[in-house]
Amino acid sequence: MATAETQIDNGIFRVTKWTIEPNDAIPMHVHEFEYVVVPLVNDSMRVLNSDSSEIVAEIRLGESYTRPAGAEHTVINRGANTIEFVEIEKLL
Repeated sequence: MATAETQIDNGIFRVTKWTIEPNDAIPMHVHEFEYVVVPLVNDSMRVLNSDSSEIVAEIRLGESYTRPAGAEHTVINRGANTIEFVEIEKLL
């Protein structure tokens, strides 16, 4: 299973570093809060949405993106390399 390392959780922001090994995944989950992802690698990951649609998310080192609260998905690493990114949730 993917690993999560909480770096900051101060009631305003929650910052989590995610590591997904090859052929591993972050299980289905719902994002309670709007969030930003900051990739730490160049790679691609599969995102399986709750409606069964699937996309390939190309991530690029340092090229951040945001997603709305309510996003519900599984994130899968089908590649040969470890995927790492930092997720920043806006709690307020």
